Amino acid sequence: MSRGDDLATRYARRAALGDRYSILRPEVQCMLMERQRATLDLLATQAGKPLAELRAVEVGCGSGGNLLDLLRWGLRPERLCGIELLPERAAESRAVLPQALRLIEGDATTAHIAPASQDLVLAFTVFSSLLDDSTQHALALAMWRWLAPGGAVLAYDFAVDNPRNRDVRGVPLARWAELFPEGTPLVRRVTLAPPLARAACRLSPRLYPLLNALPLLRTHRLLRIAKPASTARLP
Repeated sequence: MSRGDDLATRYARRAALGDRYSILRPEVQCMLMERQRATLDLLATQAGKPLAELRAVEVGCGSGGNLLDLLRWGLRPERLCGIELLPERAAESRAVLPQALRLIEGDATTAHIAPASQDLVLAFTVFSSLLDDSTQHALALAMWRWLAPGGAVLAYDFAVDNPRNRDVRGVPLARWAELFPEGTPLVRRVTLAPPLARAACRLSPRLYPLLNALPLLRTHRLLRIAKPASTARLP
């Protein structure tokens, strides 16, 4: 089975869960708004350029939600690119994103992105879906190659394994250090454990921030992994 077929099978299992990930659900809204605030906080640390001048590519752009966020926050469509392996998800992105935004359908490790051309490379719940170490490593190498000096990887992913979901695995901090050994990480622990969030929000969405105040109940990390501004050696 190819990597695309494997991912398609796993996403089909996720789709069978019904509306668990619908934005109409209160816990999904809480998780999304929390992640958006944390992402903006990390973007504020991306010094040197206004948002409108940043060049960014997202690996695994799915239905285009994160790219739409970037557009709302002021990034320009002609400076954005999305990469999606699964054809049906790439089609969903194309349906909602402006034509000036470049979309690449296929494997990100072979995508034609110029070296040192990007200020940001996003990967949200991507590495946890890659169950093979060598595939994770190949993707990390490609993403790092695309980054310009002073740019950053922006990643959001599971911090721990989910015993109820064999299709994903947690990405510990030690693994991020192995994947991006030259990077400087800035880390935020986010996202109340989804089963707990669902149970709490059935009672009241106001319980989400109260429970989420306890870091041990958060299951994901949001990371900004910065590339050195200069790799030049002193004479």
